[in-house]
Amino acid sequence: MKHFLCKYIPPRADFLSTLNDEEKQWMAKHSDFLNELLGQGTIIAHGPVIDPSGVYGVSLFRIEDDGDIAAITAADPIVQQGIGHYEHFPMLHIRSKG
Repeated sequence: MKHFLCKYIPPRADFLSTLNDEEKQWMAKHSDFLNELLGQGTIIAHGPVIDPSGVYGVSLFRIEDDGDIAAITAADPIVQQGIGHYEHFPMLHIRSKG
């Protein structure tokens, strides 16, 4: 298995506080996408990070050795709409409780 910390970078620092109606709809699809991966065990945890310099999202992924993290995150509906992008950081392993 391969493990990644993935950082979703929104299009602007104040994204969550300035979402328009269309962006709200895409964020709901983004959340559904991540929750589906969480249910499958591909994501171990995910959520927004409230950083004073700009909000972003974090997900911890555990994927098969032949999996392509860039392809997985590129399938996120919000990324497909061109609303932000992901950065990927390989991890040696993930230890979690439960």
